[in-house]
Amino acid sequence: MNPRTLTALARIGLLVAVALVSHLAFTDRPYAVVSSLPDKFSHFAAFGVLALLADYAFPAAGFGAAKVFALAGYGLFIEGVQHFLPWREASFLDIVADGAGIAAYALCIPLLARIPGLRRPQKSPIDRRDNGAPPP
Repeated sequence: MNPRTLTALARIGLLVAVALVSHLAFTDRPYAVVSSLPDKFSHFAAFGVLALLADYAFPAAGFGAAKVFALAGYGLFIEGVQHFLPWREASFLDIVADGAGIAAYALCIPLLARIPGLRRPQKSPIDRRDNGAPPP
């Protein structure tokens, strides 16, 4: 897949995923698909997917502290808001599950590099500043 297309799709996917996770985290409506899964697994999976999308959405930055702290901050934000919602409950173990999902993605990066369609571009044309170099 073209690196530019992959980056654009990841950015759109990240926006959709953040909107969906936020809705599920803050709503008082039960969803059968989500409630049928163990809560900690849902957190683990959601933050693993968010980590993947964030990494592919901004490939020039690599998967480092900035992305990890942004994702962890989002997890803390969710728990902070849930603390004030009468139909939700904040949980330290949810934060741990979020972090485990982020860490699991980080551990999978070398495996993803072996899959041709999922190789993370090193530098995306979307992120490239005009430095006089022609696009790849």
